[in-house]
Amino acid sequence: MNTNNLIGQFKQLSIVLKIIVINTLIFLIFYLGSFFFKLSPSTLVSWFVLPTSFLEIVFQPWSFVTYAFLHAGFWHLFWNMYLLYWFGLYVLNLFTSKRFLTIYLLGAINGGLFYVLAYNLFPVFNNISSNLMGASAAVLAIVIFIATYTPDAIVRIFTFRIKLWQVGLVMVLLDLFQLPSSGNAGGLIAHMGGAIFGYVYAIHLKKGNDIGIWFENFMDLLVNLFKSNKYKHFKQVHKTKQSAPKNTKRNPTTNHQIKIDRILDKIGKSGYDSLTKAEKDFLFKAGKD
Repeated sequence: MNTNNLIGQFKQLSIVLKIIVINTLIFLIFYLGSFFFKLSPSTLVSWFVLPTSFLEIVFQPWSFVTYAFLHAGFWHLFWNMYLLYWFGLYVLNLFTSKRFLTIYLLGAINGGLFYVLAYNLFPVFNNISSNLMGASAAVLAIVIFIATYTPDAIVRIFTFRIKLWQVGLVMVLLDLFQLPSSGNAGGLIAHMGGAIFGYVYAIHLKKGNDIGIWFENFMDLLVNLFKSNKYKHFKQVHKTKQSAPKNTKRNPTTNHQIKIDRILDKIGKSGYDSLTKAEKDFLFKAGKD
């Protein structure tokens, strides 16, 4: 199979499917690697899971992100990716891929911070060594974000019609109820960290305050660092080759954004189901841009 074709097909995927593919490939690499090289999976992932020791974190700070792309087993991976797919589609219907990625990554980082702080502050975790892996905190950030931003949107579960805020509430309560008796208390605390971030982000965004814009700018900076100087030079020459004519008409991009804002305001007041089919189609296409 042509590698270029695979790369081209990957680039055409939505950001949700790209993250699912990346998580699945990483799982297969470590799973098969442990088999072929006769190594314990924990040995292979030791530099990518999130430890609880501040000293260890100093030497692997990237683990605040990388832990969210590792999974302990097939079902751990499956349920995280299943939830990410369905709730990720809701987010992409309203927002850009960049904002989705911001929620996902910052949700993972916030979940990691809650995990590390819990192990170093609460006596119940004294003398317990542990490592964190899994996308659950990032996924729960996505779920709670959209459940907070469009609480009255309807999701179908079998024959039942349930509002998104109800789904989000049940997921959070299940984690809280399991906390005292679970053997994965640290992981559940990380879930809460992701959920809290998703909730806070949505609340601020509904007020017109994007608390994740700094991270989007940071991602843009990283992407630009990897662009070749030749490509940058070409863009500069292309832009300055002819002077821009005076335009007294409203910028089409501005009109596009105004229409998006108007629809989002309607969702905030009346819920996603209040949109017409044309409005839903418009948001779906805008989310892919």
